[in-house]
Amino acid sequence: MSAGTYRVPPPVNEPVRGYAPGSAERASLQKALDVAASEVVEIPCVIDGKHVFTGRTTQVTMPCDHGHVLANVHMAGPDEVAAAVASAEKARAGWAALPWEERVAVFLRAAALLTGPWRDRVNAATMLGQGKTCHQAEIDSACELIDFWRFNAHYAQQILSEQPPVSPTGTWNRLDHRPLDGFVLAITPFNFTSIGLNLPTAPAFMGNTVVWKPATTSALSCWTLFRVLEAAGLPPGVINLVHGAGAQIGNLLLERPELAGLHFTGSTGVFQGMWKTVGERIASYAQYPRLVGETGGKDFIVAHRSADAHALSTAILRGAFEFQGQKCSAASRMYVPSNLWPEVRERLVAGLAEMKMGDVRDFSNFLGAVIDRRAFKKHTEYLELGRSTAETVSGGTSDDSRGWFVQPTVFRVDDPKHRLMQEEIFGPIASLFVYDEARWDEALQLVDSTSPYALTGAVFATDRVAVHQATEALRGAAGNFYVNDKPTGAVVGQQPFGGGRASGTNDKAGSLLNLLRWTSPRAIKETFDPPTDWRYPFLG
Repeated sequence: MSAGTYRVPPPVNEPVRGYAPGSAERASLQKALDVAASEVVEIPCVIDGKHVFTGRTTQVTMPCDHGHVLANVHMAGPDEVAAAVASAEKARAGWAALPWEERVAVFLRAAALLTGPWRDRVNAATMLGQGKTCHQAEIDSACELIDFWRFNAHYAQQILSEQPPVSPTGTWNRLDHRPLDGFVLAITPFNFTSIGLNLPTAPAFMGNTVVWKPATTSALSCWTLFRVLEAAGLPPGVINLVHGAGAQIGNLLLERPELAGLHFTGSTGVFQGMWKTVGERIASYAQYPRLVGETGGKDFIVAHRSADAHALSTAILRGAFEFQGQKCSAASRMYVPSNLWPEVRERLVAGLAEMKMGDVRDFSNFLGAVIDRRAFKKHTEYLELGRSTAETVSGGTSDDSRGWFVQPTVFRVDDPKHRLMQEEIFGPIASLFVYDEARWDEALQLVDSTSPYALTGAVFATDRVAVHQATEALRGAAGNFYVNDKPTGAVVGQQPFGGGRASGTNDKAGSLLNLLRWTSPRAIKETFDPPTDWRYPFLG
C-alpha cells in the first residue's frame, strides 16, 4: 500500500489542432479516415469486461454516404440488460473500495492515450459515423473529452477534500463521500462523442458503477473510446455497454430496483417520459434515484441596435450551421433590429453562398450531412413549412440521393411566435425576426417568453447599458449566456454547461456541481472521551 495526501496534476484545457493544409496532423488524420472507411467493424456489447456479440445487428452507415456501411452493432435484449445490471452490482463494492486516486488514474491515463495514439482513430470514427468535420470532431471527441477527464479528476479531489471546518476539542468531524447505493444508468446522444463518454464516466469517478446505452448512430466512436478505457485499465463491470432501442433498453433498466441514478442527454420528451416512469415506480426502488438530464434547446441570439453587424452575422453563421445545427446549443432563433437588418441580410446571404457542404473527408467542406433518414425527413418538413409561411432568405432545399444533405437555410418570419421560432429543429435551419429598433424592451420580452427552453443564448451590443438590460431580463432564459459571442462552444472548466426550464436539470457538466450528484455524503462524528454520566450540569 501507499500513503499520502495526493493531488492530481493541475488540469489544463487540451489545445485544439488546426489540421491546416500540408500539416503532418492533417496527413495523419486522413490516413486514419482511409483505414476506418475501409473497414466494417463488429461492435459488441461489453458486460463484465466481456465482449458480447449477440448476432442481432443494426448497421451504422455514413451520413454523407448512406450506402457506405461502417459497422454492425450487436443489440442487447432482456438477457443482456439483466447481465449488465448484475455485472454493475458485482463490481460495485470493489470499485468503491479502490482508493480515489487509483480510480481517477484510470481516466487520466485514458486522457493521455487520447492525446496521443488514439486521437486520430477517435476523430476519424466521429467524422465518418456522425458526419462531423475535422474541426468539429477535434473539439468534441478529442479536446472536450480530454478536458472532462482531466477536470473531473480535479473536481473529485476537490469534493473529497471538502470537510467540516470545525471539530471541537475532544471530537473529530469528518465527511465521507460515498457512491450511490446502486447502479447509474447513462443514456447518451449521437451528437457529442464527449458527452457519450462523460455521462458514464462522471459517476464512475465518484465510485459508482454504470450501465451505458449510447445512441446507435454514435456506436462507432463510442466503441472506439470504450477500447481506450480498456487500454487505460478500467476494471470489468465498472461500465457496462449495451446497445439497443432507447425505449426498450431504457424501460428494462428503469424497472430495476437497484437503479440509483440516471445521467441523460437527449430529447425533452424522452427525459420527461423517463421521469414519469421513475415517479410511477418510486416505491419500488431501494433508494430515490438521482435524475440528471440535459435535453432540448431553442437557442437565441438577440441583437441591440448598437451591435456590430459583422460580428453578429459571423455568430449566426457559425452558431447556427456548425455541425449542421445538430447541437442542443445551436443558434436557432435570431432577433435582429431593423437598423442592422439590411447589412446582416447581405452578410448572411454572402456567407451561405460560400459555405460548402459535402463529404467531411473533403476538408474544404464546412457542413456535412444530418445524422440519418429520420432527421432528414423532419428537417425537410420544416423546410416545407418555412417556404410556405415565411420568407426564404437563403437555402431551403435538401437532397438525400447519396447522403442526408440539408442546405443551410435562413427563414425570416413576420410572426415572432411562429412555430419556427418556438420548436427545436436540430438541423441547419435558422429562423429570424426583425424587430423595430426602438422596441428593445419588447424584443427582450419576446426572447424570454417565446420558447419553453432555457439552454443557451447570446446578446450582441456595444452599448453597455443594453448588455446589462439583456443580462438581467434574460436571467432565466439561458443556463449558458454569451455576450458578443455565439451561444455554442462551452469549454470544460470555463463555461459549465446546462440549462433550465424544459432544457434540463442544469447540473452543469464540466464542473464540480455535476460530480456532486453522484456522491452520497455521510457525516461522521467521533468522540475521543465520551461521557459516562447521563446527567447534564443543569440538573444539579
